[in-house]
Amino acid sequence: MAFENLREFLQVLRQENELVEISAPVDPNLELAEIHRRVISEEGPALLFTNVKGSPFPVVTNLFGTIRRVNLAFGPKPEQLMKQIIGAKDTLLPPSFKALWDEKELLFDLLKVGTRTVSKDQAPVLQVCDRDQPLNKLPALTSWQGDGGPFVTLPLVYTEKPGQENDHNLGMYRMQLYDGNTSGMHWQIQKGGGFHYHEAEKNNRALPVTVFLGGPPALIASAIAPLPEHLPELLLTSLIIGKKLKMVDNPNGGHRLVADAEFAICGEVPPHIRRPEGPFGDHFGYYSLQHDFPVFNVSHMWHRKDAIYPATIVGKPRQEDYYMGDFLQRLLSPAFPMVMPAVKDLWTYAETGFHALAAAVVRESYSREALSAAFRILGEGQLILTKFLIVTDQPVDLSNFKLLLETVLERFRPRTDLFIFNHTSNDTLDYTGHKLNEGSKAVLVGVGEPVRTLPVQYSGGELPGIRDARAYCKGCLVLSGASFEEDPELAARLVETNGDRLAAWPLVIIADDAGIVENQTAFLWTVFTRFSPASDIYARSQTANHHIGYQFPIVIDARMKPGYPEELIPRDDIVKLVDSRWKEYFPGN
Repeated sequence: MAFENLREFLQVLRQENELVEISAPVDPNLELAEIHRRVISEEGPALLFTNVKGSPFPVVTNLFGTIRRVNLAFGPKPEQLMKQIIGAKDTLLPPSFKALWDEKELLFDLLKVGTRTVSKDQAPVLQVCDRDQPLNKLPALTSWQGDGGPFVTLPLVYTEKPGQENDHNLGMYRMQLYDGNTSGMHWQIQKGGGFHYHEAEKNNRALPVTVFLGGPPALIASAIAPLPEHLPELLLTSLIIGKKLKMVDNPNGGHRLVADAEFAICGEVPPHIRRPEGPFGDHFGYYSLQHDFPVFNVSHMWHRKDAIYPATIVGKPRQEDYYMGDFLQRLLSPAFPMVMPAVKDLWTYAETGFHALAAAVVRESYSREALSAAFRILGEGQLILTKFLIVTDQPVDLSNFKLLLETVLERFRPRTDLFIFNHTSNDTLDYTGHKLNEGSKAVLVGVGEPVRTLPVQYSGGELPGIRDARAYCKGCLVLSGASFEEDPELAARLVETNGDRLAAWPLVIIADDAGIVENQTAFLWTVFTRFSPASDIYARSQTANHHIGYQFPIVIDARMKPGYPEELIPRDDIVKLVDSRWKEYFPGN
């Protein structure tokens, strides 16, 4: 089923018992977010808060917080269509009458892709126009006590490249509300909206911006999809819903509006103006710190007369972005071989904030082709921000990280297959590089036939400074001892004095708690958000012909370190408040 607006989706969620309405008064400052976090941790329903303090608009959250709801939102058709499109390239190139006839159903589906302009009376978003401090009416959420203020967390930010209206971007860039007409615009590096702003700013011009809230669920998916830079997100929206996306001219001028959106916030981002934005508890599971970002000046806001405000809460995985990321990777993965021919499969890990860790199954038809494929991945769109990339030529399920890691460690040759690159770009939200937007990267290669049998359990005796040792999987040992502040030299000393005792283990992780081995989410989140390859990977090594060859064990120091942002933990009084009111929110339970 294809949904053209948020209302249709909510109706199906009601029918499927996947939506609960909360009529008790709820504060958008911290309280609502704590309710949401508890429900999503139990894989509970979507939540419609109908009595939000300080705002006339209800709030809906947790729309995509389970695999089932993602499947309800999008169904199997988009994935099937994408596979058909990729498969048809071999039959349609070069085109022939028979080939066109054989693919007639696909071509008919593709004729539905695009946008169409509708009249004002067919556009619910135009029912109300608010010019009087419109942002003050929004029930914007403050999710964490350390946040810099209330944020819009599901903004669909639409921009066009100056002078080229057909080159548009729809992205999700958080917006901190400063007052009724002003917000921040968190354009991180390697984001399409930021590229448009850069072009406008070079010419000393403001960039027109329209922010949509709500609309087809596919619009939200398209805004966060890691599409190639010039592939229009609105076309992906149309492909997912299976029909042309309805647009309407703005009576006040400027961008066309998504006719079925709940809100359309219109304004511009002036050049050369910055304002402190943040902190903000983000999807890495920590606070991203305060930095200067561009400012969005709002002129007016359109909305439905009974508009519903969609929001999400971000924090430690798993949150909604985990389930949406899984869907988008399944949807877009068939296209990877078209863009990168040597890449058969690719996966980024939501448990790490996506950019911190990626893995790929690649072709190895000649020696070191896998390394060439790795460089190709690191040069593609938002994948350039990948911090740690693992590649193999074995047909492994990349979402099963234990299986992937064992497969690679069986084949990994430390003298030739680990590459660490310092002084590279880094995700804006990743602070392990100790400087905004800068850090380091690593590539780990494991191809061909196995070259070793991996150990299963540690039996090497006591290690100085280590209180706990547990295997995460075959070949990967997790150790815990003193904190980094207490013993910053632990990793280096372990390599120097106990390298031979640990040499049977290709990979050794030092963490604050070895108990992270118990599940994939805890392991990936803890390890890959807490180290920078250039400064936190330790091993005995030799340099020859400008190449560094390593010896086992490869030790990663993944302890919390000075300068890292705080981990996200709810405030005690808010926890107690929600405890005391739980039966008010859910009186039937």
